[in-house]
Amino acid sequence: MQIDKFKVEEWFNEYEHRAVYDLADTCVESLSINELLKITGEKLDIFDRKLNYGDIFGSNRLKTAICSMYEEQNSENIIITHGAIGANQLVYLSLVERGDKVISVIPTYQQHYSIPKSIGANVKFLRLKEENNWLPDLNELEKLVGNDTKMICLNNPNNPTGAVIPDEMLYKIAEIARRCGAYILCDEVYRGLNHIKNHFSISIADIYENGISTGSVSKVFSLAGLRLGWVACNSEIIEKISVQRQYNTISVGILDDYFASIAIENKDKIISRNIEQILKGKKILSDWMSSELHVHAVIPNGGTTAFIGYDLSVNSDELCKKLQQDTGVMILPGSTMEYDKYLRIGYGNNHEILKKGLEIFSQWLKNEPV
Repeated sequence: MQIDKFKVEEWFNEYEHRAVYDLADTCVESLSINELLKITGEKLDIFDRKLNYGDIFGSNRLKTAICSMYEEQNSENIIITHGAIGANQLVYLSLVERGDKVISVIPTYQQHYSIPKSIGANVKFLRLKEENNWLPDLNELEKLVGNDTKMICLNNPNNPTGAVIPDEMLYKIAEIARRCGAYILCDEVYRGLNHIKNHFSISIADIYENGISTGSVSKVFSLAGLRLGWVACNSEIIEKISVQRQYNTISVGILDDYFASIAIENKDKIISRNIEQILKGKKILSDWMSSELHVHAVIPNGGTTAFIGYDLSVNSDELCKKLQQDTGVMILPGSTMEYDKYLRIGYGNNHEILKKGLEIFSQWLKNEPV
C-alpha cells in the first residue's frame, strides 16, 4: 500500500530536535507520573503485577472511565487503541474500501485524507475558511454529500485552527450524513479542552447512530507518552474494528491502561489544570498577535493551537526554515497542512518559551527582508 509522506511528522522529525524555542508543540505541558499521582492522590498498586498482555480490549476500569466522558456510551461501545492515531487508522482500515467516497475537512490531521486515499477511496475536501471562523460551510457540505458518500471526517476541536463546531451545527451535519447513511468519523482528541465553562462539546457518537468518536490521553490529559487512545461508536462498528485490530494491536500495555484509568477518573482535576495553562498561553499569543502588523488570525475557542496567517511574500516552508536556522525558534508551516501563508503555533506548553520565542520572531521579522 502506497501512502503519502506525513508532512507534519516529517517536519517534526527534521526540526524538533534542533529547536531552542519550540512553538510547534500541540500538548499542554506534559505530566510526569509523580505529578499525575500528586494531582489525583492515587496510591499505586500496579508494581507487583506481571507484565503480560493484560486485558485484550482494555480493562473494565479504563472503559468505564472513558464512558464517563460520553452521554450515551457504555463499555461495549469502547475499544482501546495505541493512541488516537491508532484509533483513526483502525476506523479507516475497517470501514473504507477502494472506490468509496470520503469527505474530509481540511486543514486537519493528515490521517483523515491520506489514509483513505491510500486505500483507493475518492477523497473530497471540505475546505475550512478563515472568513467563516474555520467552521464547516454546510451548504458546501450538502453539495459534496451524495448517496455514494461512505464517510465524513471531522476534527473537533480542530487542529490546527482551534475552531469548535457548535452543537447545533453538529446536529445538522449528522442529519446531512443520515440522509445517505454515511459514517461520521470525528477526531475528538482535543475534546475536553474547550475554552469555556463546559469544556466538553457534545460527541458525534452520542448524537448520531453512525457517529464514530476517537480520542486519547495525549492532549486533554497531558500524557502523550502513554500512547493510549480509543474509539467510541455503536457495537456493530466496534465488531468490525475488532477484526482489524487483532492484526496490529493485540492489547495496549498494562501500565498505559492503568495510568490512563487514573487520569480519566480524575478528569476534572487535570482538565482544570490544563485549561488554566491554555488560557494563560492564549493570552500571551493573543497579545502578541494584536501588536504584530504582519499576522492575522481567528482566536481559537478550543484545543492548544492557533492557525496564524501572514501577509509576507515568502512561503511558509521557507519562512519557518529560515526562522529556525537564524534564531532557533520552531514554528510549523501551514504548508504541511495544505495551507500556505499560515503558521501553526502551540500555546499550551512552557509560557516562558512561548513569550521568548514570539519576541524573537517579532524581532526577526523586523530585521529579516522576507
